[in-house]
Order: sequence, then structure tokens, then C-alpha cells
Amino acid sequence: MTSSSRHTGPADVDRPRDAPASRPRILVVDDEPSMREMLRIVLRRDGYDVVLADNGRDAIERLQTEPFDLLLSDIRMPDLSGVEVLRAAKEINRDLVAFMMTAFASTDTAVEAMRLGAVDYFIKPFSMDELRLKVRQHFETHRLRQENLLLKRALNTRYEFSSILGRSDAMQQVFGTIRTIAATHTTVLVSGESGTGKELVARAIHFNSLRRDRPFVALNCGAVPETLLESEIFGHIRGAFTGAHANKKGLIEVAEGGTIFLDEIGEMAPSMQVKLLRVLQDHRFRRLGGTDEVQADVRVIAATNQDLTKMVAEGRFREDLYYRLNVLSLKLPPLRDRAEDIPLLAEHFLQQFVSQMGKRVRTISAEALALLERHAWRGNVRELQNAIERAVALEQTETILPESLPDEVRAAPGAYAGPAGPLPAISEGFDLEARGEAFYRHYIALALERTGGVQVKAAELLGMSFRSFRYYVKKYNLK
Repeated sequence: MTSSSRHTGPADVDRPRDAPASRPRILVVDDEPSMREMLRIVLRRDGYDVVLADNGRDAIERLQTEPFDLLLSDIRMPDLSGVEVLRAAKEINRDLVAFMMTAFASTDTAVEAMRLGAVDYFIKPFSMDELRLKVRQHFETHRLRQENLLLKRALNTRYEFSSILGRSDAMQQVFGTIRTIAATHTTVLVSGESGTGKELVARAIHFNSLRRDRPFVALNCGAVPETLLESEIFGHIRGAFTGAHANKKGLIEVAEGGTIFLDEIGEMAPSMQVKLLRVLQDHRFRRLGGTDEVQADVRVIAATNQDLTKMVAEGRFREDLYYRLNVLSLKLPPLRDRAEDIPLLAEHFLQQFVSQMGKRVRTISAEALALLERHAWRGNVRELQNAIERAVALEQTETILPESLPDEVRAAPGAYAGPAGPLPAISEGFDLEARGEAFYRHYIALALERTGGVQVKAAELLGMSFRSFRYYVKKYNLK
């Protein structure tokens, strides 16, 4: 509940508590009760959410705490003029569309209103049909502009979303899910091991949605101390705690109309879980130290590398919050389950770091690429990125060689270790089959590299039949 009684009256806000946040919201400001009521009835009939204010101060307070799509204000009012309300409104939200009304036509006030950003000016008494038409035209233009932006982005996007790379079946399924859920406003839970690209997926969902022109704000819940997390998310008012010398907007307010991405949601303290649950249920919150409720029109995308169902069973995560977050879910595959994407990712990171460092490295040797493909990548894409960055920094030739890769990558099981040595002691054992596979893989990869990938020439170089050569290429997944 709000602490201000004038914010709870049924005559002020004509919107059901569970009304969709996507309906356009209009703030009507007029000191004449009959005009306010007439505008409320007419605009509500056209499908808008209508909020009423009977004076300028109340209007400004509402603008500070609630999101609006359009302002319709009288010019002459007892306390603050409509021009003053418009000036404050533009400071709060410069994109807010404003229509002004007055019964006392004045060129000076009209010029001032237009200078401040009003898009139209109505002289009372005016035609309600004309007002309805102008309002409808504005929202139709806005909708078409949003659809055109989305269409342009769709035409420029194929299987790749916001730097997410992958041709594997697993990643194609991820891209398909992103396309499906991006068009909704529903909460999403992204899960996957550390380094699989959960934030990139969250950004892809946002930038392929109708909210793409509004902010995307990301927060790692595990990186912020519990004592500061509430202020970071919900903001605070002056004097809320020692050092709070001024009001501060939280990330939910910063992301108004857009998306907030909460990474490592499993690290959030139980007290904060309760507050987040209220945002998801009621679309309202209170700033730290404040009493007024603030409306929140944000899409929440949460991510975790933990098993939240297990945490719920152990009492470490709220069950009701889990179900609120897990309305739509997306699980990212680990890199080891999509090894066919490793060459594509490695080439992408190679070009990225070569450009950043100004190096002359042009390619990755077949032997180095084979090592990359065999590594387990427990750190997933992030670990691969770090490995390529290191290799580019250390490489002195135009081709990344195995020696430039991290030790743990060069120690991949079954990797070719150079010329054969003496037979080890009987007690140590010897895996001849694994050594043979590494030997074949090594020389077939080198032959392909030397012949520019022409398999017939590579088979001739090794003295093999083309049929046998093709069999081993397929067996070892060489390209």
C-alpha cells in the first residue's frame, strides 16, 4: 500500500490491479472535476489506462513515481501552471509526449509549451473526437515505429544473436527459443554452467523484443554485498542509511520500460528474495528508507549456474519466487556438448584479439585446433576466449601453434605428444590404440592444412586411398 492517501482513491486511477502493463498510460491534469471526468470516460473507452491529477504538484509527484506514455494537462491551474508541469515532466522523461489544454488562449503560453516539447495545443471548448484522433494517431505512429525497428533488426539477423555464435544443433535450438520468447513480456530463467554466455542470451532476448529501445541493465547478485544489494536494485532516499546524502534511483527504475538482468540469482539473500517476489507479483516496490510505492514496468530475466530446484528443496531459495522466475526457461548447453562450434568460436576470438593487439596472427594451425577440440572446457566459452587471448599475445608467427596454448589445453587426453619414445615399463602400462589415433589425427590434420583442405591431394600426400582418408577425416571430425 502507498503511504499517500491521494494515490489510492478509486476516482484517481482507473486501472485494475492486474491490468496489462502494455496498455498506454495517460496522465490527465486539470483542476475542473467535470473536465477530468469527461476525459477519463472518453479515453478509457478507447482502451487507455487513465490517471487523474487535480493540480500541478500532484501531477509532478505522480510523474516521479509512475510511468506514463502521454501527458494531457491544462495550462492555467491554481498552484502550478501546465507549463511548469510540462517542464518538470520533460526533466523526468524527455520522451514523454504532451498535449496542452486551455480556456485562455495566449500566443506566449502556446509558444512556451511548444518550445518545451508539447506536440499539440487545444483551446477549450474543443472537440473530443479531435482529441481522440490526435491521441490515437500518436500511439499508432509509435507502434509502427517500434515494429519497423524490429523488422530491420530481424532482416539483419540470421542464426547469430548479439555476438552469440554457433552452428550446432544445440545452439540452433537456443536461437529458436530466443526468437519465440523475445516477443513476450514474461519473466525468463536462464540456466547453464559458468561461462556459457547467459548474459549474452539475456541481451539477445531484450534486443529482439518490443522493449529493445528501452534500457537493458545487468547486475551480478553475487558480486554485491548483501547490505548494499537492496539499495542497488530498489534505490534509496536521502538519509536512509549512513552515507546516503541524496536520493538514488535503483536499477529497476533505471531499466523502466526495458529489461533488468539478475545474474547469479541463487546468491540473493532470503530477505531480498521476498522484495523481488513482490515486484514480480505486483509490479511495485519501495525505495530503501521510503514509504511511497513506485510502479515498475520492467521485464526480469534471471540467470543461475546452480540447481535452484535442489536449493528450494533444501530451503535455501523461496519456492514461490522460483516459480515466478521459471515461467519461461532456457538451458544453455556446455561447450563440450557442442564441440563442432569450437572452430567457429576460436576464429571469432582470434580476429577479435588480433584487432585489439595489432598482431599479425592470421590463423590457427590444425594441430592447435585439434587440441582445442579435444579439451574439456570446464570454463566453457569464457575459458576458450581466455585461451585464444593468451595464444594471440604469445604467438610470434602468423599461425597459432600448440606451444602458445595453455598447458591444460596441450595436455588434452589423447593429444599428439610428438615422436614416439621408448616403450614404458610393464608396470606403467601403454595405450597403443590411443597413441595410434593421436598419430593418425595429427598427420591427417597437417596434410589437410598443407593442401588447403583439398582431401584428394592430402590423401596422396600421405599415400592413402581417398576412401580410407575420408573415413578417418569423418572419424576424427576434421575439417
